[in-house]
Formats: sequence, C-alpha cells, structure tokens
Amino acid sequence: MKKNMAIAALALAGGLAAGGAQAEGHYVPGVEGIQGASVPPPGLYYLGYLVNYNINDFRAPGSSDNLPGHNRGTVTALANRLVWMTPYKVLGADYGMEAIVPLVRTSLTINAAGISDTRSGVGDVFLGPLVLGWHGPQWDAVAAAGMWLDTASTSYPASAGKGFKSTMLTGGLTYYFDGAKTVSGSALMRFERNGKNDAGMRHGNQITLEWGLGKSFGGWQAGLVGYSQWQVSDDSGPGASTNRSSRHALGAEVVYPVPGAGLFLKGAVYKELSAEAGTGPQPKGSLVRFTVVKAF
Repeated sequence: MKKNMAIAALALAGGLAAGGAQAEGHYVPGVEGIQGASVPPPGLYYLGYLVNYNINDFRAPGSSDNLPGHNRGTVTALANRLVWMTPYKVLGADYGMEAIVPLVRTSLTINAAGISDTRSGVGDVFLGPLVLGWHGPQWDAVAAAGMWLDTASTSYPASAGKGFKSTMLTGGLTYYFDGAKTVSGSALMRFERNGKNDAGMRHGNQITLEWGLGKSFGGWQAGLVGYSQWQVSDDSGPGASTNRSSRHALGAEVVYPVPGAGLFLKGAVYKELSAEAGTGPQPKGSLVRFTVVKAF
C-alpha cells in the first residue's frame, strides 16, 4: 500500500504546474472572485495574479485520508495575463483575446515518496483567441475558449510543467441585485479537457466553479468567495483508475480601485474545506491571492 502511495505521489509531484494549486488540470482555482464573470470594456489590460498556495497535506489516492508521514508543499506563482478587448462585436458581445504566462516557484517535501525538491521557472503558457463579453442593465456574461500549451519543463518533481496540453472552455454570469450595482453575485465555470502526457496517461476532464458575493462601500468592495473543482471523467492510460478528485474552498475578498492610476487592487484568502484524491494524491491547503488590474 505504501509503495503504491509513493508511486502516485511521484506522479503528483511531477504534475504540479501553472500555479500548482491543483493536481490534475492546469487551471488554478481561486484566482477569480467578486464579479469574476464581468469582462471589461474595449481596451488593453494587464492582470497580475500573485498566488501563494500552502499545502498542508496530500490526500491518498481514491480517498480523503492523508498520505502517511510528513508531506508539505508551497507554490508561489505570478500569472501574467494580457487581455485585449477589441472594438468589434461578435454575437452582440465585445470580442477579445488573451494570453497567460505564469512564473512559478514550487517547493515540495513528500516523505511518502522520498521527495524534497524546489524549482523555479516559467509555467505552461495559455493562449485564448476567443473572449466574448456581454453587458446588460443588471448583468454581465462571458464565454471564452483557449488552450494550455505544454511549454514548461517537467524534468524534476517540482518543475513548473504539466507535460500535456489542455483545452479550456469558460462561461459565467454576474448579476447585480440593484440598479446602482452595489450588490452582486457571480459564477464562473471552466471546463478543461486534458491531453495525453508522454507516458500515454490522460487525466480526466475537470470542471472548476468560482463564485463571489460582493457589496460596494463607496469606491471599494468586499464579500465572500469560494471555489469547487471536480474531475468529471475517469483517467485513462497507464496507471489510470476510476477514482475522481475534487476540492472545495471558502474565502473572503476585498477590491480597492485607484481611479487616477487606472488600477484595481484585489486581495483574497481561501481555506480548502475538503479534498478527495483521484488516481494520484490530491493536495489540500490554503490559498492567498493578490491581483493587480491595469487598464492602458
């Protein structure tokens, strides 16, 4: 049993990437919160997501029990995102495109697998040629599509790369409960279809739901945020099982605008309440995120 756990832990360590807050897909939950489904008006925008994910334990494959021994990890990432919302319309929506280049530092100690490794590097790059944003009197909606590329290294357990490509589809809605738009609720869903790695293993498809409930207090906002992530299909290929992973977290966020500088500053903290592992171990911990949004 311990040998199987060690093998699975090695597979996990080699797969932490693009922010490292999840074991199997590329997308890191917790980077969006209040009004997460609202797309900005036409223009060029930089979004910098500074994320620190502190791993307290790793769940054993196919369960919500921890791996034996002392197992910890820390992932710090700066995800650099560039969004260009063009002046053109598609299906009545503002049309745009985006790209994400993450810088990642991962430190892992997994005694169950004999791993102690720290690495820094550029993570897998995301290219999104399709971003659509709709705006109504009391609502915003978004639809998007793009691909995570396997551009980063996978040479060591704490390397920044996943070792496979993923197609990601996005849809979401923000609703304002009053005409002045001082109270909002949002839900943003990401669907990832993962490709095969070099060993022929394909992780199951994954859905991530991020939500936020916000209230404006003059120029700034505060509210509750959270995320859930589910594996919705079985892994396939060498070493695959029918076990499926999941995780759920709750947190709080504050948003502060700096109008004169064209900036928005956002800070959030999340605590994962539950996690269950799939074919490989699943990390469980807490996440702190600081976001800078700059309009040019």
